[in-house]
Amino acid sequence: MSAADVPAEETLTAARARTATTQWISWIALALMTTSSVASLRAAPTMAVYGLACIFLYLLPALVFLLPTSLVSAELASGWEGGVYNWVSEGISKPMGFLAVWCQFAMTIFYYPSLLGFVASTLAYVFNPALASSGVWTAAVIIVVYWSGVWISARGTKGVAGLASGGLIIGTLVPGTVLVLLGVVFLGQGNTSAAPMDSSHLLPAWAGLSSLVLIVNNFLSYSGMEMNAVHVSALKNPAKEFPRSMFLAMGLVLAIFILPALAISWIVPTEELSLTAGVMQAFDAVFADFGWQWLTPIVGVMLVTASLAGMLTWLAGPSKGLLLISRQEGYLPPFLQRLNKNGVQQNILVVQGVITTVIGLAYALIPDVSSAYWIFSVITTQVYLMMYLLLFVAAVQLRRKQPDHARGYRAPMLLGLCGVGFAASLAALLVGFVPPSQFAAGSSGVYLLIVGGGALGLGLVVPFLFYRFRKPSWKQPEPVEGVTS
Repeated sequence: MSAADVPAEETLTAARARTATTQWISWIALALMTTSSVASLRAAPTMAVYGLACIFLYLLPALVFLLPTSLVSAELASGWEGGVYNWVSEGISKPMGFLAVWCQFAMTIFYYPSLLGFVASTLAYVFNPALASSGVWTAAVIIVVYWSGVWISARGTKGVAGLASGGLIIGTLVPGTVLVLLGVVFLGQGNTSAAPMDSSHLLPAWAGLSSLVLIVNNFLSYSGMEMNAVHVSALKNPAKEFPRSMFLAMGLVLAIFILPALAISWIVPTEELSLTAGVMQAFDAVFADFGWQWLTPIVGVMLVTASLAGMLTWLAGPSKGLLLISRQEGYLPPFLQRLNKNGVQQNILVVQGVITTVIGLAYALIPDVSSAYWIFSVITTQVYLMMYLLLFVAAVQLRRKQPDHARGYRAPMLLGLCGVGFAASLAALLVGFVPPSQFAAGSSGVYLLIVGGGALGLGLVVPFLFYRFRKPSWKQPEPVEGVTS
């Protein structure tokens, strides 16, 4: 059904309402907002091990996941308020809506250990690079920094969100640009690239299914588009401007992801590359070549600052959404719904912190820090992909059940987009259970047990138990911000 089939009166009314209440933004501004929320240097070492093939491994998920997710989420956001919970509840059912919003929250339980694992390895280069491979150091940084973030968030600190835009410039654009430029100079001086750069290496070497497993991590790199899609109603002409904005954002994101990964592959040999400290390894190596190693700690501080800003920005967000839904429907026990005097869901953050502490200690127990980082990244991705599977199904159902519902934007070929996105998400989820060729922490059985137990247990079993044992008394009135309940 095309936009022309929507009743004219309904479309006109919606347009007038939008004009009266909306503060317009340009499609370029939306593209930059999207870029700032998606792009990061953290995943660069993960793909640098593939050398020139990282271009293919970044481009493929952008086409089969980023693009469908962006366009489908834009249609849902322009027609239904309430985010993922409301979209999935309307399209499928309320229990599935709870599962979707739970997965949005639960992925952060493993996301923060992986993010802070990167922070620990980066911070090591400020003090002693040898610490980057220490599991005890990594575990200590994760625990201390996370609980510091909980303390700050629980105080209801204002203005933390403003750190995100500064983090993009300080910790992504500036270091990324410097790394790429120095990498080009490194090659220009006659140094040989550590990774082959000929056309025969454009595709990853095939060594069985495990040789493609690292592509799974790129799905998480592109995740979060359903959150950016809420801004579609702020465009004057969403049908034309939103796709244009998304293609520009894709180009910028791909440049930020691919070029630093290539620069790292030029400088650091694959066998020496750490998945957590790879960015700092590259900076340290290239600075040493120029006699500028005194700059390495400064870059480390810049990267750490950006990562911590991102952690603080997102720490309370997903849990706040889960709290509001649970108060309305009674999905969580009253203990987890309790607020502190600043109106912050402190108990959820504390429970999450206890789990994060246990996970952080795994870095001290798993001999290879890179393997621990990879395992937590995969679990994070798989839990989040469950939400996307539900989102694509819900979009198809809403187009079928509510074809005349007013939408500010209608995704072209919705069924095809959802089909491609669903298939890609499901394939990535399943492939995540296969140990990658670079994984060297032990047997495949142990890897499968950890990843499968973490993803399925946290993503399906825990929310099922909450839903199964929910009670009518768990429903609570809408909280008043700043009032303890």
